[in-house]
Amino acid sequence: MKPKIFIDGEHGTTGLQIRAMLAGRGDLEIISIPAEHRKDQSARKDFLNRADLAVLCLPDDAARESVALIENDTTRVVDASTAHRVADGWTYGFPEIDAAQSAAIAGSKRVANPGCWPQGPIATLRPLVGAGLLPADFPVTVNGISGYSGGGRQMIEDYAVKGEDAPEFLPYGLTLKHKHIPELRAYAKLSRDPLMQPAVGNFAQGMVTVVPLQLGQLEKVPSGAELHAALADHYAGIEGGFVEVAPFGDIERSPEIEPEHLNGTNRMKIYVLANDARAQALLLAVYDNLGKGASGAAVQNMNLMLGLGA
Repeated sequence: MKPKIFIDGEHGTTGLQIRAMLAGRGDLEIISIPAEHRKDQSARKDFLNRADLAVLCLPDDAARESVALIENDTTRVVDASTAHRVADGWTYGFPEIDAAQSAAIAGSKRVANPGCWPQGPIATLRPLVGAGLLPADFPVTVNGISGYSGGGRQMIEDYAVKGEDAPEFLPYGLTLKHKHIPELRAYAKLSRDPLMQPAVGNFAQGMVTVVPLQLGQLEKVPSGAELHAALADHYAGIEGGFVEVAPFGDIERSPEIEPEHLNGTNRMKIYVLANDARAQALLLAVYDNLGKGASGAAVQNMNLMLGLGA
């Protein structure tokens, strides 16, 4: 019997992309609430409890409500909201962060999808902290740019209305209270809050995150080659992963280090750039904020949980 998949919130940005990714798959059965019952809580409850796996593409409070509506011990959940990313009893849905993470996701009934903004910094920092090249209390700064779909529904609507008159580069989160900081700190294994300053551009999706490193304050300063080797070794050891590390070398600029370069994929590409004489380095990650950063990651986690590969 084919596993039944219910996408709670299938008409939102993430839900629509997941639905498109699953279209034509003969190994799954997608079950959907009829349009006239979409706002009927009893109908949602029924579909949540009928599903073998529910993907929640909802605001945080609605996601918590959906989980509370599940009354059986068989419906498994992938939550794409922020609600459960650092919650007890939930497995973090980033299979490549650890050699054992895919198995942990496969065996879990509750998986929290990563946020798009923390994912690149976590991917670049966690292996370096784990290898002892960066201390857990290193003062981390994160910046970058994403398509406006990374800023939520209100930002999507604002950009759609303004069209070509919308800002080409718009910093936000300027109160330094970004909701993804707890997630980034926890899964990058940092002991202090990072400083995170995101921005959006006038394009729908895709992103580049950047972690600049001032290494001169460290007792033992790692070289760029050492940082690169630690990352390359980590991701080479992740079977079936979608994260790759670009070859190490001097790059003044590259057409591949561009926010939209991996759009429509579940891939992430990491770059290590360094000036050893100045004890400085940059850790860059390129990925699709609606792919690896949302819908693609959700499908990857769903496949692992259902034993359908990555």
